Amino acid sequence: MRAPAKSAPRYGREAPLTVQHLNQLLLVCSLVLLVAVAAVRISSRSGLPSLLVYLGIGVLMGQDGIAHIHFDNAELTQVIGYAALVVILAEGGLGTKWKEVGPALPAASTLALAGVAVSVGVTAASAHYLVGLEWRQALIIGAVVSSTDAAAVFSVLRKIPLPARVTGTLEAESGFNDAPVVILVVAFSHAGPVEHWYVLLGEIALELAIGAAIGLAVGWLGAWGLRHVALPASGLYPIAVMAIAVTAYAAGALAHGSGFLAVYLASMVLGNAKLPHWPATRGFADGLGWIAQIGMFVLLGLLVTPHELGDDVWPALVIGLALTVVARPLSVVLCLLPFRVPWQEQTLMSWAGLRGAVPIILATIPMVNGVDGSRRIFNIVFALVVAYTLVQGPTLPWLARTLRLGRGPEAADLGIESAPLERLRGHLLSVSIPEGSKMHGVEVHELRLPAGAAVTLVVRDGTSFVPMPSTVLRRGDELLVVATDPVRDAAERRLRAVGRGGKLAGWLGTGDEDRED
Repeated sequence: MRAPAKSAPRYGREAPLTVQHLNQLLLVCSLVLLVAVAAVRISSRSGLPSLLVYLGIGVLMGQDGIAHIHFDNAELTQVIGYAALVVILAEGGLGTKWKEVGPALPAASTLALAGVAVSVGVTAASAHYLVGLEWRQALIIGAVVSSTDAAAVFSVLRKIPLPARVTGTLEAESGFNDAPVVILVVAFSHAGPVEHWYVLLGEIALELAIGAAIGLAVGWLGAWGLRHVALPASGLYPIAVMAIAVTAYAAGALAHGSGFLAVYLASMVLGNAKLPHWPATRGFADGLGWIAQIGMFVLLGLLVTPHELGDDVWPALVIGLALTVVARPLSVVLCLLPFRVPWQEQTLMSWAGLRGAVPIILATIPMVNGVDGSRRIFNIVFALVVAYTLVQGPTLPWLARTLRLGRGPEAADLGIESAPLERLRGHLLSVSIPEGSKMHGVEVHELRLPAGAAVTLVVRDGTSFVPMPSTVLRRGDELLVVATDPVRDAAERRLRAVGRGGKLAGWLGTGDEDRED
């Protein structure tokens, strides 16, 4: 009896995942990550926004590229995109300084709500009358591209020394405006007539209120817990912080609120709460943010089909021009009118309404819901984002210099890492003195630390020693400072104040009340 012939291996939903398949997948993913990391260096030298490099990698791997990978699962892309956006918002919130964002919250909230409404209306009208799209498609595109992208804003603005009010407003706006835009896109993509405008406004207000309340509550509870419970390993703190941030998103979404706003606010609270092992946490979150951006952009590049973009490039340029030159400046001028923002800052904010992966992810919503012409909507949004990111991103530093909005050099801040000593009711602060810190040349007794805090060890050039009160600190030194629970915060404030203002910080305006960032 002849044995049956072996059939060719089948790959798909019916094929089991074997170790060989897993090895191949890991190899491809690692190669993509290595190429993407190398692309960061190339983009930083050339001025080309990194998101375009990642999109290009995805396009090259796609069906029109060298790898010929056929991928058209819009629903999977939307799910992974949402997950990546949660991580990106968490990383952005952790790095947001409250002293910059706090004063800018009213202006940022107005831009995120009223500004989105103005932008949607102007852009949708342009898409309808100039390009000829029907109103539903025009409204979807108007809503999709009205959201500034958090990843693009965080990555670009933090490299430019802008005034705190400008940076705080733009960062907070990008963290806030995802929520109303998602609600609008879902409403416009829903089958049947679009609900009345006042119903949409009520839904947006309710979801934002629920998301804000849950985000602030989860962030405060998480910060309180991490500050009062000593975990057995320092590596657990970064994991716990990210878990708390993701919990805020999930709780907000399950409560029918804005999960995106919840994760951003919770992360902002955590980022300003002086948590233990903070430098390690920031590094971990930064790495996760990069992985999320790379994966999201590569996947979006895979989803697009380049040979289908030809007929949609011109409509994308027209709609993008209306958005960039008319809709965004008009929304900025109208929304910031009550705040008396100088025209130079308004001009920069108008040009800094960066679009990135968020509009492309939102463009998958009508595809998943089966809206007529949804593929064309996706192509138009993709071409618009690529074209205008190429124009806006590289020109932002030039515009800031032209408007004379750059800040001068600042004293380098200290790197301070805290570890709780639970049984001893104290904290061990590890302090690194960087280049440019004004703590260089200060004697230990001139630190004037509060009673209950003391410098116990100095590590210099690989050698550690117990300092004398007259020991002069130098750049590159690492200090170990022991502080009791009641004076821990005051000790850190004093250390940062000396790092910024030198031994005379208390008399030169850089007082102990300065916040640590």
